[in-house]
Amino acid sequence: MLSRLPVALLALAAVTACAQDVHVRVDPSARLVSPGNENVTVFPTIQNALDHHPFAGPGGRVYIEIAPGIYHERIIVTQNHENITLVGMGKSPEDTVITNSLNAKQAGGTFFTETVEVNGAGFEADNLTFENAAGNTGQAVAVADRSDRSIFKHCRFLGHQDTLFADYGRQYYVDDYIEGGVDYIFGNAAAVFDDDTLNSNGPGFVTAQSRTAADQATGYVILNSRVTSTIDESAPPMSAGTPGTKSAASAHRMIGLGRPWRPYARVVYIHTELPANLNPAGWNNWGRVSNESTAYYAESNSTGPGANPSARVKWSHQLSAAEAKQFLPENFLAGSDHWNSEAEAKKLP
Repeated sequence: MLSRLPVALLALAAVTACAQDVHVRVDPSARLVSPGNENVTVFPTIQNALDHHPFAGPGGRVYIEIAPGIYHERIIVTQNHENITLVGMGKSPEDTVITNSLNAKQAGGTFFTETVEVNGAGFEADNLTFENAAGNTGQAVAVADRSDRSIFKHCRFLGHQDTLFADYGRQYYVDDYIEGGVDYIFGNAAAVFDDDTLNSNGPGFVTAQSRTAADQATGYVILNSRVTSTIDESAPPMSAGTPGTKSAASAHRMIGLGRPWRPYARVVYIHTELPANLNPAGWNNWGRVSNESTAYYAESNSTGPGANPSARVKWSHQLSAAEAKQFLPENFLAGSDHWNSEAEAKKLP
């Protein structure tokens, strides 16, 4: 037994070494130095840092600390990039901006426009701005998130149509600002937006969720958040419509809570403040009456001038606190591995 002890100790040491975190910096000026650590690696671009450090090893995490500035990059976090954390080193998210300006027409489709594409599990971002600066020119994605157990904290997402493609896995967005006009949060992730500001900069729907079957554990939960509007009141209103029809949310510069990109779309607003220019109908069937029997749209304790439960479409739901509990992060995002999204988010600065 004694002869085996050194081997066991070496194995333990190897595992411990693999679990160590990796810290690197991104600074185009190459002048940023980590205090007290002369061995920190500095890269000129974010993608360079990702390509050199895709994985820290079992139990480890790669921290990429990004100097303030404007980064004109299109970034791909592949499936091999696991447990990556991007951190903006400025005082606020406005100080560190990742941007591009491709729209769907230029790129050959919506899903070739994203500024940042995330696929690897366990991705985190903190104190950053993600922008698609294409303007009001059609579909133009700022972030496409297909990462299970992903967290975005203190971040800004800027665009117009299809700003955030929250499409796969469990995702947690906390203390973020997300802006767009048409379907600016879309896809089929299980995502919770906690203490976020969702700002509509044009008439349209906040969400276009795309659950395809009733047994899928996906959907969007907007929790303890604020829906705001900065629609230009001097602009001419878009075509009028009647509540519940395809054009309803575009009437008189109004916005809507959501419409179903796929028949079983699921979106729930809990303790969220709603603006005065929210269409009283709230929800929309995207021109298909059949969606009314499959989509699940609900609110619980909405507040603000746009809170008007009695005016909502009849096929939506008003939930009690007990009924809404299943959609809280600790329940909705836990999964079979009991992921604690809130605890993980608190580890970020």
